[in-house]
Amino acid sequence: MGGKMLGSIQDLYCGISRMMMRVPRPVALGALGIVLLGVPLIVQNAYYLDLLFLIGIYMTLAIGLSILLGQAGLFSMGYAAPYAIGAYTAAIMCQRYGVSFWITIPCAILTAGLSGAVIGWPVLRVRGDYLAMVTLGFGEIVRITLNNLKFTGAADGIFGIPAPRIGPFVLTQSWQFYYLILIAVVLSWIAAKRLINSRIGRAWNCTRDDEYAAESMGVNTIWMKLLAFIVASAWAGIAGAIFIAKMTAVAPETFTFMTSFMILLGVVLGGMSNISGVVIGAAIVTLLPELFRTFEDARLLAFGIALVLLMIFRPQGLFPARDKVTTEEE
Repeated sequence: MGGKMLGSIQDLYCGISRMMMRVPRPVALGALGIVLLGVPLIVQNAYYLDLLFLIGIYMTLAIGLSILLGQAGLFSMGYAAPYAIGAYTAAIMCQRYGVSFWITIPCAILTAGLSGAVIGWPVLRVRGDYLAMVTLGFGEIVRITLNNLKFTGAADGIFGIPAPRIGPFVLTQSWQFYYLILIAVVLSWIAAKRLINSRIGRAWNCTRDDEYAAESMGVNTIWMKLLAFIVASAWAGIAGAIFIAKMTAVAPETFTFMTSFMILLGVVLGGMSNISGVVIGAAIVTLLPELFRTFEDARLLAFGIALVLLMIFRPQGLFPARDKVTTEEE
């Protein structure tokens, strides 16, 4: 009975996917853009706008992790580490040295990208479960280090971070940060799409599918893997800088293993190789805990059951890449 029901849901999903593919892309993107720009005019409640901001943060993080996992095939369980490094870089520069928030963004990208190189270089020969364990350990090392350094505020973190300014205007309203993260998500989506379709993206895919074949065709797989770590970590740095601008505070407990797990879950749920899919997956995993807040103790159980069902009936995720959808249907 349950199998038939899930099978019906899968058939319904495939039917909706075919219908959506028939809609011209400019029409669909234009309609989506109008809806997203008009959200603050419809949603006046600050709580919902703050929730949309958090969804945007996770979307940006999911896009970055999709580069590492979906395109290069490198599994990471410690993606909260570069996210934390980017956030603390921006927080320290803003709060301690009075640097403009807009200048801290490239600095956060740089430091987070360097952290990707630090973790990427030693583990380039490690694969599968061992890579997951190493990245998990790196994530915990970063969190514990931030929790013990006086320079980073130790367990209390950093508070009183100045709000971003655009000339005489100070960004303090929820709707203003909604538009800020919306711009970040859109630019991230466009940049990721172009990167995936570039020569580098094809080299990542070739390395992911068959590393030895990639090497035989002249692809420097070592460099490609390291570049994937750097690019994905730099993406997390962007999200970290924007996050502290809204919260005006940062603490180590924000960047626990659960944060890495939620980002990973969004990527797997949406479809690892599909940028649009991981964006939707990130929105789902951020929104569901809020919808089921009254059942907080059972949230992990629900996520576990959902993952098991997903791996059985939709192993490529809810929104796999189009070529994979076509292959499955054929």
